[in-house]
Amino acid sequence: MKKKSTDYLFEYPDFNNVKEIVYDAVNKYPNNTAFILKNKINNEIKYTNITFKELMEDVNNLGTALYSLGLKDKKIAIISKNRYEWALSFISVLLGNMVAVPLDKGLTEVEIENSIRRTNPDAIIFDNAMEEVVSVVAKKDGINIEHYICMEQNEKYKTLNELKYEGKELRLAGNNEFENAKIDSNKVSELCFTSGTSSTSKVVKLSHRNIAFNIAAMHLVEDFRDTDTNLAFLPFHHTFGSTGMLFILSYGAATAFPDGLRYIAQNLKEYGVSVFIGVPLLIENMYKKVQKEIEKQGKTKLVNFARKATNLTPFLKRKVFKSIIDQLGGNLRMIISGAAALDKEVWKGFNELGIKVIQGYGLTEAAPVVSAENPKYSKKGSIGFPLKGVEVKILNKNELGIGELAVKGPNVMLGYYDDEEANKEAFQDGYLLTGDLAYIDKEGFIFITGRKKNVIVLKNGKNIYPEELEQLVNRISLVKESMVFGMPKEDDLVVSVKVQYDEEYIKSAYPNANEKEITKIIWDKIKEINKTLPTYKYIKNMIITKDEFIKTTTAKIKRNEEMKKMSYAVN
Repeated sequence: MKKKSTDYLFEYPDFNNVKEIVYDAVNKYPNNTAFILKNKINNEIKYTNITFKELMEDVNNLGTALYSLGLKDKKIAIISKNRYEWALSFISVLLGNMVAVPLDKGLTEVEIENSIRRTNPDAIIFDNAMEEVVSVVAKKDGINIEHYICMEQNEKYKTLNELKYEGKELRLAGNNEFENAKIDSNKVSELCFTSGTSSTSKVVKLSHRNIAFNIAAMHLVEDFRDTDTNLAFLPFHHTFGSTGMLFILSYGAATAFPDGLRYIAQNLKEYGVSVFIGVPLLIENMYKKVQKEIEKQGKTKLVNFARKATNLTPFLKRKVFKSIIDQLGGNLRMIISGAAALDKEVWKGFNELGIKVIQGYGLTEAAPVVSAENPKYSKKGSIGFPLKGVEVKILNKNELGIGELAVKGPNVMLGYYDDEEANKEAFQDGYLLTGDLAYIDKEGFIFITGRKKNVIVLKNGKNIYPEELEQLVNRISLVKESMVFGMPKEDDLVVSVKVQYDEEYIKSAYPNANEKEITKIIWDKIKEINKTLPTYKYIKNMIITKDEFIKTTTAKIKRNEEMKKMSYAVN
């Protein structure tokens, strides 16, 4: 069977650095909207569109001021929620050949302090929400930050607006050092923390070339347009978020900012969102809400029939399912899913409704994308093909062809910061070891089966991939999320599941049910799932909770921490 991985749908230059990409977008789309800002002034909502030309002016002004502070070639940390000022700061740092250090605003004070100590930035840019934490950390012994810059008006610190004004004055006086800065495409341009589920994240060194290659390679296969609007769900401090933001800009498309998970439907409609890049938990929850609304209206059979019927005439899907698409704002046409495996039925369901779902795969160490489906070639459950120029191979395959996925390419990191031992462990014969288990089919499609460290190995030698079972459990209407694990029992493991039930759904569907009754309903559903599985995969134990799982900022469950938390409950 012919492999399809060498087919590319579009053309795009292979830029060497982010500055080339940004300048290219600004030159092509000067008057397009780059960012949509929403502000509440005197109880009235005001929207401001920042054009590409205005973005470039802001970047040059801020960058010139940062240089005037002596920050050329220095490290600058950035910490805030997703907002225009974050993007402006990040782009300015990169285009000035400085080093960006994105920090996670969701960390505890101690963790933020630790992140700063490990990367030792020369300046930090933050918003008012982070002022208290930043102020406390600033007073700690050994913290050597020289410049504290606030994104908003603040009497204690320099602000971005002040710096932009100062930079503009310097440029008017003839200072063009920042604008003329030469980019060393292969030196460290970003220090970013992995979002892995271990307690100590690693610090990844990425270059301009790593990031620019990733963006250029994605252009060859993904159908984004300069008329698109994206909603920035993914946290910018993570490479999936920051590279994604630059990727959207490279098309001349617009980015808007969400008000929070509760307002997704409202924001999709409010901004006319046509595309977005998200994590499976978010996408699966969106699909569940659509499904529940269909069930509520008693249209399940009708919709299922229409899905199959329109598979023969896919161009009619958006007309046939207009009322459903309108629930998601009316303009949504494409979703990119990454960071973890997406439920196969959700992938299929959205595609059958006329909303294209593209599943990709990556990791921070690969800047981050390694592979992706495309509008022409996709397969349920697959993460598509490697990006052009990226090599992959499967190491130590078992009898099913499953082994560890290893990656090589210009997108792969320079290494871990200040951690030679980790660097030695991360590579084998020039390939980055991803820690993910996968197989490749005859057509070249890659399929991830789970994390190597999460596999449950039973005494009889059988391997169970928790992610596979979690997808099945998560389809239960009462279930918000689940985690499958091996519960120790004597000298073996018992396949078990911890379930977070959906309080909102249960209040609606089972208003008088107590926890014991809820447990029985969910357990009966799991027993039905067991009947579809080989005996060795049966889930034999369950714990339920209404509490959220402990997670990373890309919505991955921190399994080790959850296991520690459950230690008494499962004994």
